[in-house]
Formats: sequence, C-alpha cells, structure tokens
Amino acid sequence: MKLILTLSIALVLTSCSYSDSSQLSSDFNKSESFHVYGNCSTCKKTIERSLSDLDGIGKADWDKETKQIKVDFDSTKISLSQIKNKIAAVGYDTKEARAEESVYLSLPGCCQYDRPE
Repeated sequence: MKLILTLSIALVLTSCSYSDSSQLSSDFNKSESFHVYGNCSTCKKTIERSLSDLDGIGKADWDKETKQIKVDFDSTKISLSQIKNKIAAVGYDTKEARAEESVYLSLPGCCQYDRPE
C-alpha cells in the first residue's frame, strides 16, 4: 500500500514538472520577443527586474547569449512600447528605445555594452 501511494505521488509530481510552460496564462494575451543590448547575468537581473513590478507583465526572460527577451503581457494594461521604454529607463537599449546616456554610464562596467548608433 505504501509503495502504491509513493508511486502515485511521484507520478503526479513528475507530470506537473512537464507541463507546457510555453502556453500563456489566461491573464496575459500577448507574448513578444525582441533584442535588448546587454552583457552578463547582472544585466539579466536588472532587465528582468525592471518589468517585475509592472501591472500587466507576466513572465520576462532575457537570454544573455541571444540578447533576446521574451515577455508575456496583457496588452490591455501595457503596450510593447511602454515595456521597451521601461527597459531603457534602467540603462538598456532596444532598437526602438534608447537609454539616457547618464543612466547607461551609471551601469556597472561589466554591463556597459557597445551601444548601437
């Protein structure tokens, strides 16, 4: 009986860990990926945290290798332009939103990427 219970619990836990995380939550109706300049894990933390307190943002995940961020959001609460401006406000450029020079220069040295013209 203990063996059956243990196996049942293990099966439930295993099936939960394989759920499809690529599906959007019902609270978020858009998922967008775009380029954000940056270099390191400190950049990743800063970029992702810049969006964490915004209403309408689900998941934000920046990949330091590809320089791409994937953001799940509710487009009735926040626009893609607002998201890009928020990232620029903490010092990171996108193709559409450029960080202010003083904010960029205040980034740690490891985070000062080669800025696009």
